[in-house]
Amino acid sequence: MIKIKFPDGSVKEFEKGVNSFDIASSISSGLAKKAIISKINGELYDLYRPIEKDAEIELILDLKDYFEVMNHSCAHLMAQAVKELYPHAKFGVGPAIEEGYYYDIDLGEDKITDADLAVIEKKMQQIVARSEKIIRKEVSKKEALELFKDDEYKTELILNLPEEEIITVYEQGPYRDLCRGPHVADVKFLKYFKLLSFSGAYWKGDSKNKVLTRIYGTCWSSKEELDNYLRILEERKERDHRKLGKQLGIFMFDDLVGRGLPMWLPNGFIIRRKLCDYIMDKEYELGYLHVLTPAIGNVNLYKTSGHWDHYKDDMFPKMDLDDESYVLRPMNCPHHMVMYKSQLHSYKELPLRIAEIASDFRFEASGALTGIERTRAFYQNDSHIFCTPDQISSVFKEVTKLILSVYEDFGIKDYRFRLSLRDPNDTEKYFGNDELWEKSETQLRQVLNELGVKYYEAIGEAAFYGPKLDVQIRSAIGHDVTLSTIQLDYQLPERFELTYIDENGEKKRPVVVHRAILGSLDRFIAYLIEETKGVFPLWLAPTQVKLIPVNLEYHMAYCEEIKEILRKNKIRVSADYRDEKLGYKIREAQTQKIPFQLVIGDKEVESKTINVRRYGEKDSIEMSIDEFVKLIKVAERDHK
Repeated sequence: MIKIKFPDGSVKEFEKGVNSFDIASSISSGLAKKAIISKINGELYDLYRPIEKDAEIELILDLKDYFEVMNHSCAHLMAQAVKELYPHAKFGVGPAIEEGYYYDIDLGEDKITDADLAVIEKKMQQIVARSEKIIRKEVSKKEALELFKDDEYKTELILNLPEEEIITVYEQGPYRDLCRGPHVADVKFLKYFKLLSFSGAYWKGDSKNKVLTRIYGTCWSSKEELDNYLRILEERKERDHRKLGKQLGIFMFDDLVGRGLPMWLPNGFIIRRKLCDYIMDKEYELGYLHVLTPAIGNVNLYKTSGHWDHYKDDMFPKMDLDDESYVLRPMNCPHHMVMYKSQLHSYKELPLRIAEIASDFRFEASGALTGIERTRAFYQNDSHIFCTPDQISSVFKEVTKLILSVYEDFGIKDYRFRLSLRDPNDTEKYFGNDELWEKSETQLRQVLNELGVKYYEAIGEAAFYGPKLDVQIRSAIGHDVTLSTIQLDYQLPERFELTYIDENGEKKRPVVVHRAILGSLDRFIAYLIEETKGVFPLWLAPTQVKLIPVNLEYHMAYCEEIKEILRKNKIRVSADYRDEKLGYKIREAQTQKIPFQLVIGDKEVESKTINVRRYGEKDSIEMSIDEFVKLIKVAERDHK
């Protein structure tokens, strides 16, 4: 017999091997019907999993807080429906993800369409109506191989498991799946689901493997929650930077140029230039020295830095020319190390801040490419600060304050600081000694505490060359991306034999602080597009003013006069001289999200005034050109 303790403190004895469903049934049949999953000694347990020893039990009757379990179970529900519709289907992996689940499926020669998703959904609903129990079974490796002998994907997964491993298989009706679990007790608890999309995905993410069909879905504990989530998805579609970037003429892609290689159109180039001016001005005020280095480097440069051994799989292939080998650079820190080493430095010069808007190239997998959020060619707002060990705290504080200042300027509020530290139980993979790491990590914590910055620690997530601070941003369409970063580096100064002369005339190693504030400019612009829905603040708007003449014959000359005045005042202006109706031109200017539209008719020509309408407003006001120029200048000055 084993003793089971309930949340109210009472204890009952049951036969060893009893399961949570039987325990619930012993209390009442109603409770057993409502039970979905349980917690045994704090661990989630399938309702039908045997309990072998004394335990504390908690029966879970509501899945609201167990989103992952619900969605992983729904992935199995979807797989069962697919198997019934496509008996030849074979299955890769089907994990729960942040907002739902997906399953990678080999459908052979069959291709999924949007219409097929509706068919699969209908089959899933039929299975839910059958109310099939989800049963967990333990099998040996030999038994598992026999059960899945016709599925090479499951077979591959099983073969990679240790020989003595206890393998779990889940069955629901005629369908079985290889899985660790846990799962809900019955498919009847998976009523509120929706299949969202499908795409291609390499098996195990390896481009050398077969492309499988990845079907995405989501499952919620109530119809209201599901409907609310679907509304959010529709909102995200309107914010998606890929859609808005095309609509607003910011960037484009073309397979003839190459996947993941963005081309910045005139509107996009203006945004980039303004962002570069903004961040470089802030850096200049803090004493940064801006440089420009080539986007290509000798392979030996990356062998010296250590990147060739650790990072070459993510780099473009090397190019052999004459007697040298070159690569497109994935990062520009090695260039800055060589630049620092080219001169003798005194401790009086430190910290020395070298900054660059650098073009970098990384060979991201095709499936990972996401508009300009993740590309193969991008520009980084990068910097390397060379300092003495005693200056680490002050430099770290300075950079953290710069990040906070930039976020305040852009109104960025939904972010988290992540302090990535060394794993003290696995120190072999990290460069340097224990004393060095402990001192550095303590300094970084102290700075964050002094600044009152909320952060969380990620043990084991430090780079091999030093601890780092990342800022995680939640984008308006739900993506978690790393925006800014600060990294301490003790290794590159060693590898490049960097030195400075200290106050005693002795050569010492500097510490390098890598930092990116806007991070990848491309990713930052993607974030801004989605956050603002393409309605950029006046100082960033590619076109600040659109001139719209009522009649081309009578009003175009005055428009040209206005345009010349605005351009001389460095106000970005364009005119719509197309032979289209006035209402159409005004609506299109709104669609392009241009901050100001100036409609010019007889009245404006006669009085030498302008009719000003702000984006998103129905009413317009009349003013002089000088007043309008002052309005623009004040608005831009307030930003600065």
